Amino acid sequence: MHTGKIIIETERLILREMVADDAPGMLELHSNPEVQKYTGEDVITSTKEIHTKIKEFQTRDADRGYGRWVTVLKDGNQFVGWAGLAYLAEFDEIDIGYRFLPQYWGLGIATEASRAILAYAFDTLKLERIIAIAMKEHQGSIKVMKKVGMEFEKFAPYEVGSKDAAWYWCDKALLAKSAQNL
Repeated sequence: MHTGKIIIETERLILREMVADDAPGMLELHSNPEVQKYTGEDVITSTKEIHTKIKEFQTRDADRGYGRWVTVLKDGNQFVGWAGLAYLAEFDEIDIGYRFLPQYWGLGIATEASRAILAYAFDTLKLERIIAIAMKEHQGSIKVMKKVGMEFEKFAPYEVGSKDAAWYWCDKALLAKSAQNL
């Protein structure tokens, strides 16, 4: 049993702090070319690299009260990926992101996790605005952004020299308005 502190629970999921014992699941996730296809990141193939990635996730935004959290199914404590918030200093924005193993795509896990993260961001952390960025070709991710009530903001590069990505945003008022329209 992993010992990471639980941050958020939903009907089916637990989002918790990442620990070193998450390395096998994280390596399976980050070594999968299909998972990494729209991330702009290379696949990770070594345990050493994945431990570096875990340390980065553990420390990156910890002082801000958020981060990227391991996501597991409550039923069986099965690792499915990660989801959470990250501060993007180059844009002075807070980003919601998620990455899941392909066998869990299409099951509503990204939507369920994202809704819970946004509620946590606005209700617990009292954040004012959250963005999400996806490559234009990554329609699955964009579909999740729309489903959780985010609105399209612009097409713009995410990294220097990169192609334009789709930028979405939301705040607490927009989410409340979106929820009323369901």
